[in-house]
Amino acid sequence: MSYAAPIKDMLFVMEELADIAKIAELPGFEEAGIDTAQAVLEESAKLCGQVLAPLNVEGDRNPSTWKDGVVTASPGFKEAFRQFADGGWQGVQHPVEYDGQGLPKLIATPCIEMLNASNLSFALCPLLTDGAIEALLTAGSHEQKQRYVPKLLSGEWTGTMNLTEPQAGSDLALVRTRAEPQSDGTYRLFGTKIFITWGEHDMAENIVHLVLARTPNAPEGVKGISLFIVPKFLIDENGALGERNDVHCVSIEHKLGIKASPTAVLQFGDHGGALGYLIGEENRGLEYMFIMMNAARFAVGMQGVAVADRAYQKAVAYAKERVQSRPVDGSAKQAVTIIHHPDVRRMLATMRALTEGARALAYVAAAHSDIAHHGVSEEERAKHLAIYEYLVPIVKGWSTEMSLEVTSLGVQVHGGMGFIEETGAAQYYRDARILPIYEGTTAIQANDLVGRKTLRDGGAVAQGLLHEIDTTIEALKGHDVQPLRTIATQLEAGRHALARVVAFVVEHGKRNPNAVFAGSVPYLELAGLVLSGWQMARAALIAQDKRDADPAFYGAKVATAAFFATHLLPHAMALETSIVGAQDGDGIGLTAEQF
Repeated sequence: MSYAAPIKDMLFVMEELADIAKIAELPGFEEAGIDTAQAVLEESAKLCGQVLAPLNVEGDRNPSTWKDGVVTASPGFKEAFRQFADGGWQGVQHPVEYDGQGLPKLIATPCIEMLNASNLSFALCPLLTDGAIEALLTAGSHEQKQRYVPKLLSGEWTGTMNLTEPQAGSDLALVRTRAEPQSDGTYRLFGTKIFITWGEHDMAENIVHLVLARTPNAPEGVKGISLFIVPKFLIDENGALGERNDVHCVSIEHKLGIKASPTAVLQFGDHGGALGYLIGEENRGLEYMFIMMNAARFAVGMQGVAVADRAYQKAVAYAKERVQSRPVDGSAKQAVTIIHHPDVRRMLATMRALTEGARALAYVAAAHSDIAHHGVSEEERAKHLAIYEYLVPIVKGWSTEMSLEVTSLGVQVHGGMGFIEETGAAQYYRDARILPIYEGTTAIQANDLVGRKTLRDGGAVAQGLLHEIDTTIEALKGHDVQPLRTIATQLEAGRHALARVVAFVVEHGKRNPNAVFAGSVPYLELAGLVLSGWQMARAALIAQDKRDADPAFYGAKVATAAFFATHLLPHAMALETSIVGAQDGDGIGLTAEQF
């Protein structure tokens, strides 16, 4: 089955929920209204549907290969990457001064979704390049920006992020790769990095590695880490590629999913030291790398939305053609397509509601990011940056955990055929499994949500969002349409559950941190559930008013929002109980010795 981008829903969310008209009023975005968005999305859909989606199964069956240090991408990927690059898609949200498109993140986000929905393995290469570009634009010198960013945007070069080492996973304080300063201001790097996505390949002529390493006499822990540019091929003063740098791929991993994306083990400095260039100041590397990580975390959240939508589309198509069993209500004497069976429709509705809710929340977050970076006043920028930063771990954690449920349901809808690789449903399930792990596990996102995003400001941003939910609830109560009133009831209950958990986190964060952090992932899930339900409720209000203009689309939007409210939002109360019910202990009960 081919991939068809849900452009109509994307545009609805951009226009009605994320308020693209407001984004188009920001300096530099005057031409980036809904008409521009539609034109961009339609072109993106063509590339993703016609070029990238057909390669998805091919990449799974014929993964990237390694031989003697050389990695060859899956058949067709190199040619597809050239079409992607030549179309300017790497530069959609990056500055015009470096040959980017200069469009808002709100327009780039659905393009990212399409890219990942069509081919998750392929999309990982641009994702890491985006992160490298963000880090260079923020912390790189003028010369570094001029040298590297245009080439990364053109697709002539790609970028990577090198954090993890065999002994240093999420705990980057344990990084041992060393960087020895040279008399000319450069550095020589020595060490091993693992899990480097697209760390070696043949799709571009050069790869720009951004590498965390320690300089001599650097402070212990994370305060002693610096960030370096280490290109695969050295670059002369005229920008031409020269000799191979001392960084080599010694193997690639054999994985459960995303098989076409080569996950490399890179060895630096086996032949005298890999030449590297310091970004910014020494010992501030983790600070700079977090720029890459935040960009990547949001993008991985979009991967969750994307693979969920792809699994949903496939499940719906199968349910409409698979004939099995007579209907339970006796409305037909012969077997019918399974989409007529109540439980199949329940599964499909769950898949649809979760995907649409997560999409809406992510697009709204992207709009906050645009205002945070382009707002007119400092106060406005600071307000929206705080909201965006609060939402990033939720978008990453909630959307990726959600994708596991949705892709699993996709297999379930297919029944036994879903367990067979030839049908394709299993690939989405396997590909999705990495999403809650890389770029910071769900627990790491949840710890960030608790520590930096809730305790640090005493829950102020969360309270502001709760007040906005109250406004939506009042608007829902003002309608006499039963689905909207039902949504109001369930959203209000979910809102109060989230409010009580935020209060619990703030009150007990220092007094009983074990109990709070034991509930950090449930808190993240609760926030994702309620905030996504809120966006669905907002969508229902708008769709109800516009229902006569397009009964099929807007009617389905109201029905999906009502399903979210009645079938999914009630889980909020259970999550609340699992969190606040543990306040008198450590949140677990079982000691380490009891396991």
